[in-house]
Amino acid sequence: MKYIYAALATLLIIFGLGFWLFHGSSHDQIGSVSTNFRLLGPNDKVVVQRFDDPDVTNVSCYASFAQTGGVAGGAGVAEDPSQFALNCVAHGAVTIPASLPDQAEVGAISASFLFKHFVLTRMVDRQNNTLVYVLISTKVLTGSPANAVSAVPGS
Repeated sequence: MKYIYAALATLLIIFGLGFWLFHGSSHDQIGSVSTNFRLLGPNDKVVVQRFDDPDVTNVSCYASFAQTGGVAGGAGVAEDPSQFALNCVAHGAVTIPASLPDQAEVGAISASFLFKHFVLTRMVDRQNNTLVYVLISTKVLTGSPANAVSAVPGS
């Protein structure tokens, strides 16, 4: 029986690492600001990351979120609080392709080593020719009502 648990734990770690590595490369970190001094390990901070919409030219979303420091945070095993903000902007003319799905995940941020992520989802408001972006917090077992929303009008 202990071999089954060990195999399941190994698969969970492999899946978690793959998810973390895959989603970790879909955005660019712009910078960070320290918010709380930690004697051991890095300080707590607010991090700003940019997501460029992979399917719509000239749209970028900027997410800021709290990141836990200390020894656990420095080792990458601390769970970050579900505190974040979102602002999406157009850098030029925005054309919403007719073939764009009504809703799609466009990025994610790992908020703990395996179990918690902040997920960026794009929705299309075709009636108003507008893209709506929602950032939510997810956990493997339970979600969170924490969310942020931003919209970008099409040209």
